[in-house]
Amino acid sequence: MKKIGVLFGQERTFPQGFIDRVNSKNVEGVTAEAVTINKVAQGDPTEYAVIIDRISQDVPFYRAYLKNAALCGTAVINNPFWWSADEKFFNNCLATKIDVPVPKTVILPSRDLPQDTTDQSFSNLAYPLDWEAIFSYTGFPAYMKPFAGGGWKNVYKLTSIDDFFEKHAETGQLVMLLQEEIVFEEYYRCYCIGGKYVRIMPYEPRNPHHLRYAASFSPSPEKHKEMEDIVLRINRFLGYDFNTVELALRDGVPYAIDFCNPAPDADRNSVGEENFAWVIETAANYAIEKALAQEPGKDNLTWGEYIKRSSAGQALYP
Repeated sequence: MKKIGVLFGQERTFPQGFIDRVNSKNVEGVTAEAVTINKVAQGDPTEYAVIIDRISQDVPFYRAYLKNAALCGTAVINNPFWWSADEKFFNNCLATKIDVPVPKTVILPSRDLPQDTTDQSFSNLAYPLDWEAIFSYTGFPAYMKPFAGGGWKNVYKLTSIDDFFEKHAETGQLVMLLQEEIVFEEYYRCYCIGGKYVRIMPYEPRNPHHLRYAASFSPSPEKHKEMEDIVLRINRFLGYDFNTVELALRDGVPYAIDFCNPAPDADRNSVGEENFAWVIETAANYAIEKALAQEPGKDNLTWGEYIKRSSAGQALYP
């Protein structure tokens, strides 16, 4: 029996909907359930051929469990080794190499010294930074947000240099990104599952949270294809099985604003019935595909083009 497990936290509609959808398909030898953990010993395999991870970004114990599971042959969605190494600034850097438009972005050292460091720990860091060049590059208004993500927490819209310094003083030990504002005409949030299935959803981030998918944007067939190509390119290079990419269209150009969301919102109450039905169906089909292909004791993870080309000594970019 090939078991598909879902590892999750407070969410309910996606995990149960996914489990029910997999089991309703009655694929011989495949079943789905919520993951149960009662002991984690080094080198011991789990009972799951596939695990969909929805929570380990917030629970280090779960991340360690998933890495051990992957080493023993479980196909973890998403790859816990890559997810541990990935962050939003690297993704922006990668985008510049694979011809994906992104906002002008810089990374900033934390306002406060990290724990267990002193000013002597930063002998290689100029003080002050070249703020004039930084602000000239990004311009204002600009957005400041944590480089490692975290949803909408600690995100600031900044209107001036004085505003920047006032808000940056609130960020403590967080390492932040400063990013130019993209004033968009249209905005889309795009699911990508398995590096091949894409759903492009009109999205209005300026609306209240429960109304963000109530947007009237409608891309032309040509623009839809262009955005789909960008979403696939990003996910194939990063190697994510389940991700969302946010695209803002300025003067018709799709800018990738946020594309490191490996546990993306899939709640029925926020994404709406049609999007929920798509993500449940597509995730179920892909997880079954992974379960049937899974080989015990082998590496069943997805690795992106960046890693695969690097390990093979190939040219990294198109």
